Amino acid sequence: MKKPKIYIISIEGAGTSALAVIYKKMGFTVLGSDNGDHFYGDILRRNNIDVFDNYDEKNISKNVDKVVYSTCINESNPEFQEAKKRGIPMLSYPEALAEIFNDKMGIAVCGTHGKTTTTAMLATVFKELGLKPSALVGSKVKNWNGNSLAGSGDYFIIEADEYQNKLKNYNPWAVILTSVDYDHPDFYKTFKDYKQAFIDFVKKIPRHGFLIYCNDDSDVLEVVKEANCQKISYGFSDGSMCKIENFDFQINNFQINNSVGQSFEVFFKEKSLGKFKIAMPGKHNVLNATAVIAICNKLNLSELRIADALKTFSGTVRRFEYIGENRGTILIDDYAHHPEEVKTTLKTARNIFPQRNIITVFHPHSFSRTEALLSEFAQSFDNTNEVIVLDIYGSAREASGKVNSQDLVRSINKYNRDKARYIPTIEEATEFIRQKMGENDLIISMGAGDVWRLTHGLKNKYSLK
Repeated sequence: MKKPKIYIISIEGAGTSALAVIYKKMGFTVLGSDNGDHFYGDILRRNNIDVFDNYDEKNISKNVDKVVYSTCINESNPEFQEAKKRGIPMLSYPEALAEIFNDKMGIAVCGTHGKTTTTAMLATVFKELGLKPSALVGSKVKNWNGNSLAGSGDYFIIEADEYQNKLKNYNPWAVILTSVDYDHPDFYKTFKDYKQAFIDFVKKIPRHGFLIYCNDDSDVLEVVKEANCQKISYGFSDGSMCKIENFDFQINNFQINNSVGQSFEVFFKEKSLGKFKIAMPGKHNVLNATAVIAICNKLNLSELRIADALKTFSGTVRRFEYIGENRGTILIDDYAHHPEEVKTTLKTARNIFPQRNIITVFHPHSFSRTEALLSEFAQSFDNTNEVIVLDIYGSAREASGKVNSQDLVRSINKYNRDKARYIPTIEEATEFIRQKMGENDLIISMGAGDVWRLTHGLKNKYSLK
């Protein structure tokens, strides 16, 4: 029987591109369109998935059987309108993902922070242990040369995004909850509304399923009270069922080979599960790894093999990613776009490079988030020497708002005089830094938009012969 032909509107998003590849590996014919920044276009090309560079009703041929659309597109989109007019079955991206996920033993990794890395790490460990998982991650995973896996095994591991309450579509067998911090104020008007999305989600875990949660986060503890399944906590704090002990942080020639070693031991109810080592920096990544260890322990997987698999994991793109060097300047790119993420990333950078002059180029993401968390953002830059703030990246969500980047600069400078400056564009900021950077500098491009172009540009375009 011939498999249907699937058309995806806005196919180059983090989730839609991964879903497209999974569909392709399931035997479907897949194509789509996008007019974005093409960050995931290379993955689609590698998998021979055709992409139109504009939205046009003519792109949807007569033999398209199903249309999947990103939740970021407007219903006035000409392709959306054409599919609707012709009565082609249509699903939003989370609905389409849920169709596959809900038929498997679904493991959803959710939370405000850490879900990308934790999802990728868990799926990599399962893959290395021969479990042949399917997986979908909201970033490129270095080990996979892509952002998805389409395995033949029983497990489907997804990064479950809470924005627009996509969580309501998924029926998980197990959940990892990493953190809960107020975010997405354009959708959730209060922190209570935001937390409720997670509460409703963990309530859906069946009694035969289980919930792995971070014991170090008080708001997580409030959410998990509502779950009716087995609960397993992890963390540094006392009372954690999977407790982290004997933590050791080492830097080995980071400038040469991006080598950072963190070793730690995990105890489950006072019994040692062994000593583990990961290459990624930051205590937050030790927590992410421990969530993976906790779920593997629950499934009675070999501790020794888990430890070996964790060592192989080299991280995801845009999560404290070492881009390279120029004139002795170290270039790092990071996806941080929430005050807690900014603080965590810059604290990690300062721990690794205590003597460096750290210059952060921050690209605020969404007007509503910048407005709602303006005070928190202003107090997030203690561990950087300078901050350059670009114009707000509204993305597809918002064209304008009540605050601008100059407001953020003024707020930062109230706490740290003359630390921040406003430079509107990536191109202008790149030129400004190119003229002043030196061998003691560390440049971090930071944000959920396309600010990554700055550090990549400094490495490639301006590298010295």
